[in-house]
Amino acid sequence: MDRLTAARVFVEVVERGSQTAAAEHLEMSRAMVSRYLGELEDWVGARLLHRTTRKLSLTGLGEQLLPRCRDMLAVADDLHSAGQRASDSPSGTLRITSSQSFAQAWLARAVAAFVERYPGVAVDLQVSSQAVNLVEERIDLAVRISNQLDPNLIARRLATCHSVLCAAPAYLARHGTPQTPQELARHNCLTYAYFGRSLWQFSHAGEPISVPVGGTISANESTVLLEATLAGAGISLQPLYSAAPLLRSGQLQALLPGYAVEALGIHALYGSRRQMLPALRALLDFLVERLAAEPHWDRQLRG
Repeated sequence: MDRLTAARVFVEVVERGSQTAAAEHLEMSRAMVSRYLGELEDWVGARLLHRTTRKLSLTGLGEQLLPRCRDMLAVADDLHSAGQRASDSPSGTLRITSSQSFAQAWLARAVAAFVERYPGVAVDLQVSSQAVNLVEERIDLAVRISNQLDPNLIARRLATCHSVLCAAPAYLARHGTPQTPQELARHNCLTYAYFGRSLWQFSHAGEPISVPVGGTISANESTVLLEATLAGAGISLQPLYSAAPLLRSGQLQALLPGYAVEALGIHALYGSRRQMLPALRALLDFLVERLAAEPHWDRQLRG
């Protein structure tokens, strides 16, 4: 738990009279404010606030701790101001989490360029496709490719992830090439545990198409499915940033070109705008700038 942020949340809730007002001031979701309060109370071992539908009031312990929290925040703000005056450049360590496929295909090189621009910043990159609790894991930024986002977190859209349906020529030689999404029911479809595990989404002429799929291999990381696809095990949906070089080289073949695969957003997720570290703000701006400057992966495929 970030105890300093939890203390700030506690003070803001008391001073503004509600969790909703505190959430607006801190630029957090109300659920995140509630989570910080709960974790602070778990840490001290007792309730700090009486919560009713109409108002909040301090418990006895809450009255004792409120001035101490204010003093702690004042000291922290003084230290932060002194640090900002000492250096005009972002500094410190950022903990980032991302899927393995995106980290390998793009993010690792972007991070390398970022720390070269800001030598005072270090990055600890945690590779995982599973959603983690940013507060508990002390993660500053999660880069996630999804259209279903955690409402407790602030999300900044970085780009769009396009996907492609593909297979190795050896698999298609043995099993034939599907001409419509419905024909996928007769094929071995390799599925991703966190997205479209049993239902793949397409659109054709503006009409959505949902196709039940199944196969002999499922995995929680798309790079594993990519290797299985290259080995001729079946058909898979792959992010274009991973598949594009293999499609251009002929190691994989794109399928159903007349059917659009559902696109996903590439998002940066973090806990609060107000408490954002200067290094984190610089990284977010850098990622947006770098993605905007580079060709989109769908153009790379066609080019």
